[in-house]
Amino acid sequence: MAEYRKPNPEIPPPAPYIGPSAGEILAMRNEYLMPNHLLYYKNPIAIVAGNMQYVYDSEGKQYLDAIAGVVTISVGHCNPRVLEKTIQQMELLQHATTIYLHPLIVKFAKMLAEKMPSPAIRQTFFTNSGSEANELALLAAILATGNLDILSLRNSYHGDSRITMSLCGHSTWRYPVPMQPNVHHVIPGYCYRCPLGLTYPSCNLQCARDVENVIQSSTTGRVAAFIAEPIQGVGGTVVPPKEYFKIIYEIVHKYGGLFIADEVQTGLGRTGSAYWGIENWDVKPDIITMAKGIGNGIPLGAVTSTVEISAALKGKLYFNTFGGNPVSMAQGIATLEEIDEQGLQQNCTRIGAKLMDGFRRLYKQYELIGEVRGMGLMLGIELVESRESRNPAPAATAKVLELAKDRGLLIGKGGLYGNVLRIKPPMCITENDADFLLEVLDDCFKTLS
Repeated sequence: MAEYRKPNPEIPPPAPYIGPSAGEILAMRNEYLMPNHLLYYKNPIAIVAGNMQYVYDSEGKQYLDAIAGVVTISVGHCNPRVLEKTIQQMELLQHATTIYLHPLIVKFAKMLAEKMPSPAIRQTFFTNSGSEANELALLAAILATGNLDILSLRNSYHGDSRITMSLCGHSTWRYPVPMQPNVHHVIPGYCYRCPLGLTYPSCNLQCARDVENVIQSSTTGRVAAFIAEPIQGVGGTVVPPKEYFKIIYEIVHKYGGLFIADEVQTGLGRTGSAYWGIENWDVKPDIITMAKGIGNGIPLGAVTSTVEISAALKGKLYFNTFGGNPVSMAQGIATLEEIDEQGLQQNCTRIGAKLMDGFRRLYKQYELIGEVRGMGLMLGIELVESRESRNPAPAATAKVLELAKDRGLLIGKGGLYGNVLRIKPPMCITENDADFLLEVLDDCFKTLS
Protein backbone atom coordinates (compact mmCIF):
# COMPACT_ATOMS: atom_id res chain seq x y z
CA MET A 1 0.00 0.00 0.00
CA ALA A 2 1.41 3.37 -1.01
CA GLU A 3 1.96 6.00 1.66
CA TYR A 4 -0.32 9.04 1.45
CA ARG A 5 0.02 12.37 3.15
CA LYS A 6 -1.73 12.98 6.45
CA PRO A 7 -4.80 15.22 6.52
CA ASN A 8 -2.91 17.55 8.89
CA PRO A 9 0.69 16.56 9.69
CA GLU A 10 1.16 19.64 11.91
CA ILE A 11 -1.01 18.19 14.67
CA PRO A 12 1.00 16.06 17.10
CA PRO A 13 -0.18 12.44 17.28
CA PRO A 14 -2.03 11.19 20.36
CA ALA A 15 -0.34 9.06 23.01
CA PRO A 16 0.46 5.56 21.71
CA TYR A 17 -2.50 3.21 21.92
CA ILE A 18 -1.91 0.15 24.12
CA GLY A 19 -5.27 -1.65 23.89
CA PRO A 20 -6.38 -4.65 21.80
CA SER A 21 -5.76 -4.58 18.05
CA ALA A 22 -8.48 -3.98 15.45
CA GLY A 23 -8.51 -7.73 14.72
CA GLU A 24 -8.91 -8.60 18.40
CA ILE A 25 -11.70 -6.06 18.82
CA LEU A 26 -13.47 -7.46 15.76
CA ALA A 27 -13.25 -11.02 17.14
CA MET A 28 -14.76 -9.91 20.47
CA ARG A 29 -17.39 -7.86 18.67
CA ASN A 30 -18.45 -10.91 16.66
CA GLU A 31 -18.71 -12.96 19.83
CA TYR A 32 -20.30 -10.50 22.27
CA LEU A 33 -22.25 -7.93 20.24
CA MET A 34 -25.46 -8.62 18.36
CA PRO A 35 -24.87 -9.24 14.63
CA ASN A 36 -26.92 -6.23 13.49
CA HIS A 37 -24.07 -3.81 14.21
CA LEU A 38 -23.05 -2.10 10.96
CA LEU A 39 -19.50 -2.12 9.58
CA TYR A 40 -18.42 -0.06 6.55
CA TYR A 41 -15.10 -1.56 5.55
CA LYS A 42 -13.76 -4.96 4.47
CA ASN A 43 -10.88 -4.40 6.87
CA PRO A 44 -12.47 -2.42 9.71
CA ILE A 45 -10.38 0.17 11.52
CA ALA A 46 -10.46 0.76 15.28
CA ILE A 47 -10.94 4.47 16.01
CA VAL A 48 -9.39 5.14 19.43
CA ALA A 49 -8.70 8.90 19.61
CA GLY A 50 -9.99 12.19 18.23
CA ASN A 51 -8.88 15.79 17.92
CA MET A 52 -11.39 18.25 16.44
CA GLN A 53 -12.03 17.21 12.79
CA TYR A 54 -9.51 14.36 12.95
CA VAL A 55 -9.58 10.84 14.38
CA TYR A 56 -6.85 8.22 14.90
CA ASP A 57 -6.93 4.46 14.61
CA SER A 58 -5.23 1.88 16.80
CA GLU A 59 -2.11 2.07 14.59
CA GLY A 60 -1.84 5.84 15.09
CA LYS A 61 -2.99 6.75 11.56
CA GLN A 62 -4.69 10.13 11.22
CA TYR A 63 -7.97 10.55 9.30
CA LEU A 64 -10.10 13.53 8.35
CA ASP A 65 -13.53 12.58 9.68
CA ALA A 66 -15.69 13.92 6.85
CA ILE A 67 -18.80 12.10 8.10
CA ALA A 68 -18.46 13.57 11.64
CA GLY A 69 -19.24 10.36 13.52
CA VAL A 70 -22.37 10.02 11.34
CA VAL A 71 -23.21 13.74 11.46
CA THR A 72 -22.85 13.83 15.24
CA ILE A 73 -19.62 15.74 15.89
CA SER A 74 -20.61 19.31 15.17
CA VAL A 75 -17.81 21.34 16.80
CA GLY A 76 -14.98 18.82 16.85
CA HIS A 77 -13.89 15.60 18.55
CA CYS A 78 -12.74 16.28 22.11
CA ASN A 79 -13.15 20.03 21.55
CA PRO A 80 -11.15 21.41 24.50
CA ARG A 81 -13.51 24.32 25.24
CA VAL A 82 -16.53 22.01 25.26
CA LEU A 83 -14.75 19.32 27.27
CA GLU A 84 -13.66 21.79 29.94
CA LYS A 85 -17.26 22.79 30.68
CA THR A 86 -18.51 19.20 30.55
CA ILE A 87 -15.81 17.95 32.93
CA GLN A 88 -16.54 20.80 35.34
CA GLN A 89 -20.14 19.61 35.55
CA MET A 90 -19.12 15.95 35.90
CA GLU A 91 -16.99 16.87 38.90
CA LEU A 92 -19.89 18.76 40.45
CA LEU A 93 -22.94 16.55 39.78
CA GLN A 94 -23.23 13.74 37.23
CA HIS A 95 -26.91 12.94 37.50
CA ALA A 96 -30.19 14.46 38.61
CA THR A 97 -33.57 13.83 37.05
CA THR A 98 -36.26 16.34 36.26
CA ILE A 99 -38.13 15.56 39.48
CA TYR A 100 -35.69 18.10 40.96
CA LEU A 101 -34.78 21.60 39.81
CA HIS A 102 -31.46 22.18 38.10
CA PRO A 103 -30.22 25.39 36.47
CA LEU A 104 -28.63 23.93 33.32
CA ILE A 105 -31.76 22.32 31.85
CA VAL A 106 -33.68 25.60 31.91
CA LYS A 107 -30.65 27.55 30.67
CA PHE A 108 -30.29 25.22 27.70
CA ALA A 109 -34.03 25.26 26.95
CA LYS A 110 -33.98 29.07 26.96
CA MET A 111 -31.00 29.09 24.58
CA LEU A 112 -32.86 26.81 22.17
CA ALA A 113 -36.01 28.93 22.37
CA GLU A 114 -33.97 31.99 21.40
CA LYS A 115 -32.69 30.14 18.32
CA MET A 116 -36.07 28.96 17.03
CA PRO A 117 -37.46 30.24 13.69
CA SER A 118 -40.57 31.49 15.51
CA PRO A 119 -40.95 32.91 19.04
CA ALA A 120 -44.01 30.67 19.45
CA ILE A 121 -41.76 27.58 19.42
CA ARG A 122 -40.33 27.80 22.93
CA GLN A 123 -40.92 24.77 25.17
CA THR A 124 -38.50 21.83 25.13
CA PHE A 125 -38.36 18.24 26.39
CA PHE A 126 -34.91 16.65 26.38
CA THR A 127 -34.29 13.04 25.37
CA ASN A 128 -31.25 10.84 24.71
CA SER A 129 -31.63 10.34 20.97
CA GLY A 130 -33.34 11.39 17.77
CA SER A 131 -35.55 8.31 17.80
CA GLU A 132 -36.92 9.27 21.22
CA ALA A 133 -37.35 12.87 20.16
CA ASN A 134 -39.31 11.94 17.04
CA GLU A 135 -41.54 9.54 18.97
CA LEU A 136 -42.36 12.24 21.49
CA ALA A 137 -43.06 14.75 18.74
CA LEU A 138 -45.54 12.35 17.15
CA LEU A 139 -47.19 11.69 20.49
CA ALA A 140 -47.61 15.41 21.09
CA ALA A 141 -49.01 15.93 17.58
CA ILE A 142 -51.58 13.14 17.95
CA LEU A 143 -52.71 14.40 21.34
CA ALA A 144 -52.78 18.06 20.30
CA THR A 145 -54.76 17.51 17.10
CA GLY A 146 -56.92 14.55 18.12
CA ASN A 147 -56.01 12.94 14.79
CA LEU A 148 -54.17 9.66 14.18
CA ASP A 149 -52.80 9.73 10.64
CA ILE A 150 -49.15 10.59 10.10
CA LEU A 151 -47.41 11.53 6.86
CA SER A 152 -43.76 10.81 6.21
CA LEU A 153 -41.60 10.90 3.11
CA ARG A 154 -40.46 7.99 1.04
CA ASN A 155 -36.67 7.66 1.24
CA SER A 156 -36.68 9.16 4.75
CA TYR A 157 -34.98 8.06 7.95
CA HIS A 158 -36.24 9.05 11.41
CA GLY A 159 -34.86 6.43 13.82
CA ASP A 160 -34.77 2.78 14.74
CA SER A 161 -37.42 2.33 17.42
CA ARG A 162 -40.55 0.54 16.21
CA ILE A 163 -42.56 3.72 15.70
CA THR A 164 -39.78 5.70 14.06
CA MET A 165 -38.88 2.66 11.95
CA SER A 166 -42.46 2.86 10.69
CA LEU A 167 -41.77 6.42 9.54
CA CYS A 168 -38.72 5.39 7.52
CA GLY A 169 -39.49 5.29 3.82
CA HIS A 170 -36.49 3.10 3.23
CA SER A 171 -36.75 -0.70 3.24
CA THR A 172 -33.16 -1.05 4.45
CA TRP A 173 -34.21 0.16 7.89
CA ARG A 174 -37.49 -1.75 8.27
CA TYR A 175 -37.62 -5.21 9.89
CA PRO A 176 -40.48 -7.58 8.88
CA VAL A 177 -42.56 -6.85 11.98
CA PRO A 178 -45.91 -5.05 12.40
CA MET A 179 -45.40 -1.33 11.90
CA GLN A 180 -47.15 1.62 13.49
CA PRO A 181 -50.60 1.95 11.90
CA ASN A 182 -51.83 5.10 10.16
CA VAL A 183 -48.43 6.04 8.69
CA HIS A 184 -48.58 7.10 5.02
CA HIS A 185 -45.50 7.72 2.88
CA VAL A 186 -45.65 10.52 0.34
CA ILE A 187 -43.42 11.44 -2.60
CA PRO A 188 -40.13 13.17 -1.78
CA GLY A 189 -38.77 16.10 -3.76
CA TYR A 190 -36.02 13.92 -5.24
CA CYS A 191 -35.70 15.56 -8.64
CA TYR A 192 -32.78 13.43 -9.83
CA ARG A 193 -34.90 10.30 -9.38
CA CYS A 194 -38.41 11.72 -9.68
CA PRO A 195 -40.86 8.83 -9.12
CA LEU A 196 -43.32 10.61 -11.41
CA GLY A 197 -40.85 10.89 -14.27
CA LEU A 198 -41.28 14.67 -14.39
CA THR A 199 -38.79 17.53 -14.65
CA TYR A 200 -38.56 20.58 -12.39
CA PRO A 201 -39.92 23.25 -12.70
CA SER A 202 -42.36 22.26 -15.45
CA CYS A 203 -43.61 19.50 -13.11
CA ASN A 204 -45.53 22.13 -11.11
CA LEU A 205 -44.34 20.32 -7.96
CA GLN A 206 -46.71 17.39 -8.41
CA CYS A 207 -44.70 15.48 -5.79
CA ALA A 208 -45.72 18.01 -3.13
CA ARG A 209 -49.27 18.47 -4.40
CA ASP A 210 -49.86 14.70 -4.26
CA VAL A 211 -49.88 14.97 -0.45
CA GLU A 212 -53.46 16.24 -0.69
CA ASN A 213 -54.45 13.19 -2.76
CA VAL A 214 -52.93 10.87 -0.14
CA ILE A 215 -54.82 12.63 2.66
CA GLN A 216 -58.11 12.48 0.76
CA SER A 217 -57.75 8.86 -0.35
CA SER A 218 -55.78 7.09 2.40
CA THR A 219 -56.71 8.82 5.66
CA THR A 220 -59.84 9.93 7.48
CA GLY A 221 -59.37 13.33 5.89
CA ARG A 222 -57.72 14.66 9.03
CA VAL A 223 -54.04 14.22 9.89
CA ALA A 224 -51.97 14.56 13.02
CA ALA A 225 -48.66 15.48 11.46
CA PHE A 226 -46.27 15.53 8.57
CA ILE A 227 -42.65 14.81 9.53
CA ALA A 228 -39.65 15.41 7.29
CA GLU A 229 -35.91 15.99 7.25
CA PRO A 230 -35.34 19.28 5.41
CA ILE A 231 -32.52 17.48 3.58
CA GLN A 232 -32.75 13.70 3.63
CA GLY A 233 -29.54 12.44 5.23
CA VAL A 234 -29.48 8.66 5.22
CA GLY A 235 -31.64 8.85 2.08
CA GLY A 236 -28.72 10.35 0.17
CA THR A 237 -28.59 14.12 0.78
CA VAL A 238 -31.82 14.77 -1.11
CA VAL A 239 -32.53 18.50 -1.41
CA PRO A 240 -36.09 19.26 -2.56
CA PRO A 241 -37.06 22.29 -4.70
CA LYS A 242 -37.51 25.64 -2.97
CA GLU A 243 -41.34 25.52 -3.18
CA TYR A 244 -41.69 21.93 -1.99
CA PHE A 245 -42.14 22.21 1.78
CA LYS A 246 -44.23 25.37 1.65
CA ILE A 247 -46.82 23.61 -0.54
CA ILE A 248 -46.92 20.64 1.86
CA TYR A 249 -47.06 22.93 4.90
CA GLU A 250 -50.21 24.58 3.59
CA ILE A 251 -51.85 21.26 2.70
CA VAL A 252 -51.08 19.66 6.06
CA HIS A 253 -52.43 22.63 8.00
CA LYS A 254 -55.55 22.65 5.82
CA TYR A 255 -56.30 19.10 6.99
CA GLY A 256 -55.67 19.75 10.68
CA GLY A 257 -52.09 18.53 10.92
CA LEU A 258 -48.83 19.84 12.34
CA PHE A 259 -45.51 20.20 10.54
CA ILE A 260 -42.57 18.48 12.30
CA ALA A 261 -39.07 19.35 11.12
CA ASP A 262 -36.58 16.58 11.91
CA GLU A 263 -33.42 18.67 12.32
CA VAL A 264 -31.29 15.85 13.72
CA GLN A 265 -28.79 16.29 10.88
CA THR A 266 -29.62 19.69 9.35
CA GLY A 267 -29.91 21.85 12.49
CA LEU A 268 -27.53 24.17 14.35
CA GLY A 269 -26.27 25.98 11.26
CA ARG A 270 -24.96 22.98 9.30
CA THR A 271 -26.66 24.15 6.09
CA GLY A 272 -24.82 27.48 6.48
CA SER A 273 -27.56 29.67 5.08
CA ALA A 274 -29.86 29.07 8.07
CA TYR A 275 -29.62 27.90 11.67
CA TRP A 276 -32.42 25.38 11.09
CA GLY A 277 -32.51 23.55 7.80
CA ILE A 278 -36.24 24.07 7.26
CA GLU A 279 -35.74 27.85 7.21
CA ASN A 280 -34.16 27.43 3.78
CA TRP A 281 -37.67 26.65 2.52
CA ASP A 282 -39.29 29.64 4.25
CA VAL A 283 -41.33 27.40 6.56
CA LYS A 284 -41.91 27.88 10.29
CA PRO A 285 -42.67 24.38 11.63
CA ASP A 286 -44.87 23.60 14.61
CA ILE A 287 -42.36 21.20 16.18
CA ILE A 288 -38.59 20.82 15.79
CA THR A 289 -36.71 17.68 16.80
CA MET A 290 -32.95 17.57 17.39
CA ALA A 291 -30.20 15.11 18.29
CA LYS A 292 -26.70 14.12 17.08
CA GLY A 293 -24.85 17.43 16.62
CA ILE A 294 -26.74 19.14 19.44
CA GLY A 295 -24.61 17.16 21.92
CA ASN A 296 -21.37 16.91 19.90
CA GLY A 297 -21.03 13.23 20.74
CA ILE A 298 -22.90 12.96 24.03
CA PRO A 299 -26.30 11.17 23.95
CA LEU A 300 -28.71 14.08 23.65
CA GLY A 301 -31.92 14.81 21.81
CA ALA A 302 -34.70 17.37 22.15
CA VAL A 303 -38.22 18.29 21.06
CA THR A 304 -39.20 21.96 20.97
CA SER A 305 -42.73 23.15 20.29
CA THR A 306 -45.38 25.71 21.13
CA VAL A 307 -47.03 26.14 24.50
CA GLU A 308 -50.36 24.96 23.06
CA ILE A 309 -48.96 21.75 21.55
CA SER A 310 -46.84 20.99 24.61
CA ALA A 311 -49.89 21.34 26.86
CA ALA A 312 -51.40 18.23 25.27
CA LEU A 313 -48.77 16.10 27.04
CA LYS A 314 -49.73 17.30 30.50
CA GLY A 315 -52.57 14.84 31.13
CA LYS A 316 -50.32 11.85 31.92
CA LEU A 317 -46.88 11.24 33.36
CA TYR A 318 -44.06 11.23 30.82
CA PHE A 319 -40.57 10.64 32.15
CA ASN A 320 -37.10 10.14 30.74
CA THR A 321 -34.47 9.06 33.27
CA PHE A 322 -31.52 10.68 31.51
CA GLY A 323 -33.36 13.37 29.55
CA GLY A 324 -32.04 16.72 30.80
CA ASN A 325 -29.12 15.10 32.63
CA PRO A 326 -26.79 17.85 33.97
CA VAL A 327 -23.74 16.52 32.10
CA SER A 328 -25.52 16.34 28.75
CA MET A 329 -26.98 19.80 29.38
CA ALA A 330 -23.51 21.21 30.09
CA GLN A 331 -22.17 19.75 26.85
CA GLY A 332 -25.19 20.89 24.86
CA ILE A 333 -24.84 24.44 26.16
CA ALA A 334 -21.11 24.45 25.43
CA THR A 335 -21.76 23.16 21.91
CA LEU A 336 -24.22 25.94 21.07
CA GLU A 337 -21.84 28.52 22.52
CA GLU A 338 -18.97 27.13 20.45
CA ILE A 339 -21.01 27.35 17.24
CA ASP A 340 -21.72 31.03 17.89
CA GLU A 341 -18.37 32.07 19.33
CA GLN A 342 -16.30 30.40 16.59
CA GLY A 343 -18.60 31.45 13.73
CA LEU A 344 -19.15 27.85 12.67
CA GLN A 345 -22.42 28.48 10.82
CA GLN A 346 -20.56 30.97 8.64
CA ASN A 347 -17.75 28.42 8.24
CA CYS A 348 -20.31 25.94 6.90
CA THR A 349 -21.27 28.45 4.22
CA ARG A 350 -17.67 29.24 3.27
CA ILE A 351 -16.19 25.74 3.28
CA GLY A 352 -19.38 24.21 1.90
CA ALA A 353 -19.19 26.51 -1.12
CA LYS A 354 -15.54 25.57 -1.68
CA LEU A 355 -16.36 21.86 -1.51
CA MET A 356 -19.36 22.20 -3.82
CA ASP A 357 -17.23 24.05 -6.37
CA GLY A 358 -14.74 21.21 -6.15
CA PHE A 359 -17.46 18.57 -6.53
CA ARG A 360 -18.70 20.33 -9.67
CA ARG A 361 -15.19 20.15 -11.12
CA LEU A 362 -15.07 16.43 -10.32
CA TYR A 363 -18.47 16.03 -11.98
CA LYS A 364 -17.05 17.45 -15.21
CA GLN A 365 -14.11 15.02 -15.05
CA TYR A 366 -15.74 11.72 -14.05
CA GLU A 367 -18.77 10.10 -15.68
CA LEU A 368 -19.25 8.00 -12.52
CA ILE A 369 -20.74 11.07 -10.84
CA GLY A 370 -24.43 11.49 -11.62
CA GLU A 371 -25.20 14.49 -9.43
CA VAL A 372 -23.67 16.63 -6.69
CA ARG A 373 -25.99 18.35 -4.24
CA GLY A 374 -26.42 19.80 -0.76
CA MET A 375 -26.15 22.93 1.35
CA GLY A 376 -23.37 24.12 3.62
CA LEU A 377 -21.63 21.08 5.08
CA MET A 378 -24.50 18.69 4.30
CA LEU A 379 -23.32 17.42 0.93
CA GLY A 380 -23.71 14.37 -1.28
CA ILE A 381 -22.33 12.89 -4.49
CA GLU A 382 -24.54 10.36 -6.28
CA LEU A 383 -22.67 7.70 -8.25
CA VAL A 384 -24.19 6.00 -11.30
CA GLU A 385 -23.19 3.40 -13.87
CA SER A 386 -23.86 5.96 -16.60
CA ARG A 387 -25.44 9.38 -16.75
CA GLU A 388 -27.80 8.20 -19.45
CA SER A 389 -29.25 5.26 -17.50
CA ARG A 390 -28.82 6.78 -14.03
CA ASN A 391 -28.56 3.22 -12.73
CA PRO A 392 -27.12 3.34 -9.20
CA ALA A 393 -23.50 2.29 -8.74
CA PRO A 394 -23.32 0.91 -5.16
CA ALA A 395 -20.25 -1.25 -5.84
CA ALA A 396 -18.28 1.78 -7.03
CA THR A 397 -19.50 3.74 -4.02
CA ALA A 398 -18.19 1.06 -1.66
CA LYS A 399 -14.84 1.10 -3.48
CA VAL A 400 -14.57 4.88 -3.12
CA LEU A 401 -15.16 4.54 0.64
CA GLU A 402 -12.37 1.95 0.88
CA LEU A 403 -9.95 3.96 -1.26
CA ALA A 404 -10.68 7.15 0.69
CA LYS A 405 -10.14 5.36 4.00
CA ASP A 406 -6.77 4.08 2.83
CA ARG A 407 -5.82 7.68 1.97
CA GLY A 408 -6.85 9.09 5.37
CA LEU A 409 -10.40 10.26 4.60
CA LEU A 410 -13.55 8.92 6.25
CA ILE A 411 -16.83 9.56 4.43
CA GLY A 412 -20.26 7.95 4.54
CA LYS A 413 -22.71 6.46 2.11
CA GLY A 414 -26.48 6.59 1.82
CA GLY A 415 -29.45 6.40 -0.49
CA LEU A 416 -31.82 3.49 -1.01
CA TYR A 417 -29.21 1.78 -3.20
CA GLY A 418 -26.17 2.80 -1.14
CA ASN A 419 -24.80 4.80 -4.06
CA VAL A 420 -24.48 8.30 -2.58
CA LEU A 421 -21.29 9.53 -0.94
CA ARG A 422 -22.22 11.46 2.20
CA ILE A 423 -19.86 14.32 3.06
CA LYS A 424 -20.89 15.93 6.34
CA PRO A 425 -17.75 16.83 8.28
CA PRO A 426 -17.47 18.63 11.62
CA MET A 427 -18.43 22.27 11.20
CA CYS A 428 -14.93 23.36 12.22
CA ILE A 429 -13.09 22.06 9.14
CA THR A 430 -10.69 24.40 7.35
CA GLU A 431 -9.86 25.29 3.76
CA ASN A 432 -6.82 23.01 3.96
CA ASP A 433 -9.12 20.16 5.02
CA ALA A 434 -11.36 20.89 2.04
CA ASP A 435 -8.34 20.81 -0.28
CA PHE A 436 -7.30 17.45 1.18
CA LEU A 437 -10.81 16.05 0.83
CA LEU A 438 -11.07 17.10 -2.82
CA GLU A 439 -7.57 15.78 -3.58
CA VAL A 440 -8.42 12.38 -2.09
CA LEU A 441 -11.74 12.09 -3.91
CA ASP A 442 -10.07 13.08 -7.18
CA ASP A 443 -7.48 10.33 -6.64
CA CYS A 444 -10.20 7.80 -5.77
CA PHE A 445 -12.22 8.54 -8.92
CA LYS A 446 -9.06 8.52 -11.01
CA THR A 447 -8.20 5.08 -9.65
CA LEU A 448 -11.63 3.74 -10.62
CA SER A 449 -11.62 5.32 -14.08
